[in-house]
Amino acid sequence: MPSRRRALFVIAILLAAGLLSLVGALLVGSYAIAPGEVWARLTGNGGGTGGDIVLGLRLPRALAAFACGGLLALAGALMQVLLRNPLADPYVLGVSGGAAVGALSAMLFGLPLIFVHGGSFAGALAAVVTVFGLARGDGSWTQSRLLLTGVIVAAGCGAGVALILSLAPEQKLHSMLFWLMGDLSHAGSPWPALAVAAIGLALVMPIARDLNLLSRGDLVASTLGVKVRSLRAAVYVLGSLLTAVAVTTTGSVGFIGLVVPHLVRLTIGNDQRVLLPATALAGGALLVVADTLARTVIAPQQLPVGVLTALLGVPVFLYLLSRQPKGGRE
Repeated sequence: MPSRRRALFVIAILLAAGLLSLVGALLVGSYAIAPGEVWARLTGNGGGTGGDIVLGLRLPRALAAFACGGLLALAGALMQVLLRNPLADPYVLGVSGGAAVGALSAMLFGLPLIFVHGGSFAGALAAVVTVFGLARGDGSWTQSRLLLTGVIVAAGCGAGVALILSLAPEQKLHSMLFWLMGDLSHAGSPWPALAVAAIGLALVMPIARDLNLLSRGDLVASTLGVKVRSLRAAVYVLGSLLTAVAVTTTGSVGFIGLVVPHLVRLTIGNDQRVLLPATALAGGALLVVADTLARTVIAPQQLPVGVLTALLGVPVFLYLLSRQPKGGRE
C-alpha cells in the first residue's frame, strides 16, 4: 500500500496534468489563439473570433473529453475489481455494443442528434439490463457467468451493428463509422457527463474499503462483513451506467478504461481509496490529450479520437499482458 504522502503527491500531479491538458486543448488548433486572448475570454474581458472559438468550440469539447475519459477510466477500475481481472475493461460486458446499436439505428433513420444520443443511452441500458438479468439466472451470480453473458450480448450487438451498416446508404456511412471509432466533434454540452462523473466518484468513495476487500476474493470479503452480492450488483450497475454516459457522449473510445487503471495501479498500488480518484483524473487528462491530437495532427481534417487511443493503447496493453504471471494473480 502506498504511503499517504505519495498518494497525495500522485493525485496532485494528475490534477495538474488534467489542468494542463485542458489549457493545451484551448490553445492548440488550426486557428492560433494567444494565451492572453484565451485568458481574457475566460474571464469575460475579451471577444472576437478567438473568443468564440474558445467558448463555443474548444472549451465544451475539452470538458466533454475530460469527463468521458474520467468516466471510462473509473468504470474500468470498477470492472477490474468486479471481475478480479486487471485486464478487464468497461466494454467487455456489452454496454458499448448496445449503445452502438441504438445510436446507429437513429442515424439510419435520419433522426436528429438528440435522438442519436437518446438511442445510444437506451441501447446501453438495454444491454445492461439484459446482461444483468441473464447473468443472475437462478441467483448464482459468478464472475465467469457475468463475463460469458456479456461476451454473448456483445457478439449479438456486433451482428446488429454489421446489419445496420450493410443497410445504411453510402452518405451516412462516414458519420456512422466516425461514431463507432469515437468522435467528440458532436459531443454537445459537457455538463451532464461532468455531473455524472462527479456523482459516480462520490458514490464509489464511501465503498472503496469494501472494494479493497472484494478484490481479495468473495470469501475474504464476506468473512470481514461485506455484503458481497449486493456490492457486486451495485458495482456492475454503476460501472455500466458510467460507461453508457461516456459512450453516449463520445461514441466508442477504446483502451482508456483498460489501460489507465492498470497503469495507475502500477504506480500507486491497489488501494481503491486512492486508485479511484487518481484513475478518473488520469483518464480525463489522457482523453483530452488524445482528442487535441486528433483534431490537430492533420488539421483541418479531424481523426476519430478512438483511433489515437487504440494506437496508444495496443502496445501498452501488450506490454501489460506480457507482465502478467502465468498462473494469474487477481
